[in-house]
Amino acid sequence: MRKLAIALVALIPLTSAAQAQTLKDRLATLLVKWNEPTEPFKMIGNVYYVGTNGLSSYLITSPQGHILVDTVMPEATSQIKGNIEKLGFKVTDIKYVLNTHAHIDHTGGLAEMKAASGAQLIAGEADKPLLEGGYYPGAREETVLNFPPVKVDRTVREGDTITLGDVKITARETPGHSPGCTSWEFSVKDGDATRTVLIFCSGTVALNRLVTNPTYPGIVADYRKTFARAKDMKVDVLLAPHPEIYKMQEKRAKLADGAPNPFVNPGEFNVYAATLEKAFEEGLAKQTAAAQDKKG
Repeated sequence: MRKLAIALVALIPLTSAAQAQTLKDRLATLLVKWNEPTEPFKMIGNVYYVGTNGLSSYLITSPQGHILVDTVMPEATSQIKGNIEKLGFKVTDIKYVLNTHAHIDHTGGLAEMKAASGAQLIAGEADKPLLEGGYYPGAREETVLNFPPVKVDRTVREGDTITLGDVKITARETPGHSPGCTSWEFSVKDGDATRTVLIFCSGTVALNRLVTNPTYPGIVADYRKTFARAKDMKVDVLLAPHPEIYKMQEKRAKLADGAPNPFVNPGEFNVYAATLEKAFEEGLAKQTAAAQDKKG
């Protein structure tokens, strides 16, 4: 079930009305977990979890204001607002909202949160038309995947930075899952140590078509660029849009005063990225074989 949630019903082609209904039904099943509430909490340093039990949203705080990374499904946006307030912070103090990628489960509340906070929205350059159009790339006709369109105030490419007080976040281009898939890298204090945090966008194939009529031009090269980049990245704390990716609840249960922070796990990201690369190559081989069989 964890893999199903991460893949977003990856095995369903985007073709007939009957299949679209199947997609709708599968999404309805996923929403039970995705929209389930969970208590917000401090993860490490100035990083707080404010999402649902099934979808991640992160608040990075500073005396000069806050940064929110990703939202959840549209109907669960109120949970993010409530979680921020439970922690003693104000939605109106959010200065920037960052997005990892333009899929409904991570963008559904962007327009509402932007309006409520007055914050600027920042996203990967290639995802701007998707965010402002409110649709899944290469599947505009699949209205079940649509989300409220939102204006992007600033786009970023590899190495661009966002600074707020003493918080500095660097954009890392990790395309493939979406054309503008952007991971966000920054440092936090963990006692006397400084840790590198990465909010990784994604590297799953999900609903993407890789061959014949690809979801977008250059998608295969983009995935491979991401996996090559991941090999050289040094990450102490892996975070992601789906909390099960980094076993959030298991680590949360181990948080204790005076104990090593369980979210610190150097090398976890590189191992995870390697499994994604293997799954991608297998998916590419299967899609290629299916396309060849269809040709006869």
